Amino acid sequence: MKRILAFGDSNTWGLIPGTKPFERYSEDIRWTGLLQKKLPDAEIVEEGLCGRTTIFEDRLRPGRKGIDTLEEILADNHPLDLAIIMLGTNDCKSYYNASPDLIGRGIEKCLDIALDYLPPEKILLISPIHLGKDVWRDEKDPEFGKRSVRNSRELKRIYSEIASRRGVGFIAASDHASPSPVDDEHMDVISHRKFAEAVLSYIRAEVLSPFRVA
Repeated sequence: MKRILAFGDSNTWGLIPGTKPFERYSEDIRWTGLLQKKLPDAEIVEEGLCGRTTIFEDRLRPGRKGIDTLEEILADNHPLDLAIIMLGTNDCKSYYNASPDLIGRGIEKCLDIALDYLPPEKILLISPIHLGKDVWRDEKDPEFGKRSVRNSRELKRIYSEIASRRGVGFIAASDHASPSPVDDEHMDVISHRKFAEAVLSYIRAEVLSPFRVA
């Protein structure tokens, strides 16, 4: 059986917009679950964690620093046929004070680890969806600011350049999905479906064409 790792944050975990405490979309709604349904000859290894960043440590929630856990996850699931990495949204939070270029350097650190385990053609880098223009408001997520919104819109360009230089695959989630107006941060049901279709198209065309697709 082929194995595909999906390493990301709350939009990989499947957080339902606006839920407090957090609630998770079911397998038949979140994009990783839809991939599993469409790829019956594959195992989708879901490794989404709310608040996960590339290189920044959350002062209130330990264990969110992606580079600290990625290697262990890769080793535990080796061998893999594809590793999908989608991080960067949480790096835009105001207290990290990170520029888009610094966030790009963080994702490259994650790629350095992944490339120790997989050849570049077996890695898919995904730039995250854009943050909505009002995400910073108190009723949504004040951990972000107006600058966060601008920074999130720069990540597609930066990640695309990194992917080209490193020889890994690339998709911009923002080309296919957008945040729910409920919280301006997380994908809704329709965006999960559209995003799953985009990832599936990439897998079928570039990586796993021999797979049986339901």
